[in-house]
Amino acid sequence: MSRHAEFYAVPPLIMLRHCLPEAASLHAADRSLNGDQVIQLAAILSTEPATVRRMTFANIAPSSRRLIAGKPLQSCPACHPGDHEPRLVLRTQLLGWRITCPLCGRLLRHPGRHDRPSPFGRYPGTALVGERLLDDEAERGVRPWTSPTEIARLLLMRRVPRPIPPGYEPWRFRALGAIIPDLDDVVATERRSLPTPANPILPLHLRPALLAGVAIVERAGPEMLKMLRAKMMGQNQARFSSAIDEIMAHTCRSVASSQLQSI
Repeated sequence: MSRHAEFYAVPPLIMLRHCLPEAASLHAADRSLNGDQVIQLAAILSTEPATVRRMTFANIAPSSRRLIAGKPLQSCPACHPGDHEPRLVLRTQLLGWRITCPLCGRLLRHPGRHDRPSPFGRYPGTALVGERLLDDEAERGVRPWTSPTEIARLLLMRRVPRPIPPGYEPWRFRALGAIIPDLDDVVATERRSLPTPANPILPLHLRPALLAGVAIVERAGPEMLKMLRAKMMGQNQARFSSAIDEIMAHTCRSVASSQLQSI
């Protein structure tokens, strides 16, 4: 839409509203196009509906949309080299759960700046399992016993370490650090607070830790979430408990439904 707008020398939103008068914004349209709107856009832009659909996030599972960025986060050095036309944004550049390119499998990199090596290099296989779990949920609606995206959000909640260290700073400690012990030191060294559960997109060099954590919790099952609950205090523990109680209730309903189908 932006490339067509540039050709006609108008703002992208004006171009979009020329095609879809009811559109509120590019961001909203990107995530909520319905079938009729896809067909309408395809006709105006002289392309196939399937092509338009692949350019949007309308097919992404709602639970995964927190992991879609508003601007490019990464690029593939093979599929999107640095000398490529900068206005072209590939879908994969906005996927906040990926560390590898879905086309060629190469590690993604930050666009236009020096890459930082990941301090979590000893979790490569586990991180790739986590990436696959999140990708299956987002792109194909496939999930194991609970939502991998919800696991990622829970792992970014703050925890209280035991024993409480001298000069305790709450922003440094997340539930993820109880599973990936390296994380606490990395956060302290970089002096940066991790994103919140409301926006669970980590910088590319820290993302393997979250992906590995998702894979570890998924493999261990609900009992690991119960273990992590003991790492919380106060309102944070109450919110964590409420979330895992809902997960457990949904899991029990799913198991019961599967058993009835088997009968």
